[in-house]
Amino acid sequence: MDEHPLSDTADLWDAEADAFDEPADHGLRDPTVRAAWRDLLLGLVPPPPGRVADLGCGTATLTDLLAQAGFEVDGVDVSPRMVALAQAKTAQHRGVTITRGDAARPPLADGTYDVVLCRHVLWALPEPVEVLRRWGGLLRPGGRLVLVEGRWGNGAGLAAEETQALLRDAGRRPRLVRLPEAVYWGREISDDRYVVVG
Repeated sequence: MDEHPLSDTADLWDAEADAFDEPADHGLRDPTVRAAWRDLLLGLVPPPPGRVADLGCGTATLTDLLAQAGFEVDGVDVSPRMVALAQAKTAQHRGVTITRGDAARPPLADGTYDVVLCRHVLWALPEPVEVLRRWGGLLRPGGRLVLVEGRWGNGAGLAAEETQALLRDAGRRPRLVRLPEAVYWGREISDDRYVVVG
């Protein structure tokens, strides 16, 4: 039996979907913010071409960004409305698939990805070490986990040290890049935002 209620999670994110791209860091509609994320991600992943799993992809903004850079990307999200918006956003890319599914147990083939990308999802999942091991199983030899996370001003999320410890417990060596710069978020921030590569 699933340990977290997917239907409740799907309903929650369905309700958020239509406004999800409004924040600058979600929709990446501002060219400066979009360029900052593009440069950041391309500096953390192997060069294209390659295959990326974008887990908890939301409206597929990062999927779209990486597809434009020359990657094949398989996005997974639990929300039917997010999936519909993601499919519309990425329809022009031949190398993109968007599937409804559980990011913690993605319906993807093991050993077939160069990158597993997950943004602001790990913190909300039960049994994160087991999830990280499962995500690691999706990778080809030498593949990378790229986890964009944070501990936000409302207390939710994971501190950078917590995410690094989870990766170590999952048998991976973490590398931390903090992201305090306003250019990534479209505004000044005071909370802890970062990416960890494993």
